[in-house]
Amino acid sequence: MMTAPKVLLTAQKIRAKKSLGQHFLADPKIAEKIVSRASIGSKDTVLEIGAGLGALTLPAARRAGRVLAVETDPRLISSLSTEMSLAGMENVTVKAQSILALDIQDVARQAGKKLVVLGNLPYHISTPILIRLVVARSAVSRAVVMLQKEVADRLVAPPGTKDRSRLSILVQYCAAVKALLDVSPAAFYPKPQVDSRVVEILFHEDIPLDVKAEKHLFQIVRAAFGKRRKTLKNALSQGGLGLGPEDAARVLRDAGIDSNRRAETLEVTEFMKLSDAVKTVKSTA
Repeated sequence: MMTAPKVLLTAQKIRAKKSLGQHFLADPKIAEKIVSRASIGSKDTVLEIGAGLGALTLPAARRAGRVLAVETDPRLISSLSTEMSLAGMENVTVKAQSILALDIQDVARQAGKKLVVLGNLPYHISTPILIRLVVARSAVSRAVVMLQKEVADRLVAPPGTKDRSRLSILVQYCAAVKALLDVSPAAFYPKPQVDSRVVEILFHEDIPLDVKAEKHLFQIVRAAFGKRRKTLKNALSQGGLGLGPEDAARVLRDAGIDSNRRAETLEVTEFMKLSDAVKTVKSTA
């Protein structure tokens, strides 16, 4: 069993950093439940994001073939490595690096297979991490991650709701999302001021668009949500896409979308039609 986070941190005179969003999972039963729900098997290579003090690393290592535990805080690396060594987990590699700088595709190539991503994501950078996983999803079969509940709600938000966001579109475009369990602040040290939710993001095998077309789609989504209080016509004409008001109106008309609608009302398929319409209009300009 892992040493309690409070004990480890106190012994090494380490204080959790607010700037890194550090809230360490302190309930081993919750950790076991998360890893169990992730259905990790002996043939899996696990990429753990934000390994911290190893609350998820240890139960994952007992099930997986290999675990690459990525941690950005150098103060924790020694403790994490020691805990894995004491537990006899020789299949764990601890890497001191930010997940935002890690080449996920290269990790999968070295593993010779798609990765299972696991992690208690730092709340302040959870959105950039999720977007990075979307972009690198050809190297990832699924991700089981703990998020601030508010972010988890965005992943599944339907059109027309307040939680609908750029993140909603990007994830729903390429994955199915399922809530696995909720985790209260009492399960962490120090306690966060928000509730958490563990979700499974199962990436689709088929990739709807090629890389170039997908990049263009994501640019359209960014522009549409960049000024989400404005109508789509105004958002697109002011979104850095090189479209004037008349072009934006034409694009929306060609896509069969009312120019007075707002980004959060659109289905994923409507954004794909919109992306195609923008390419057509710009190619004939």
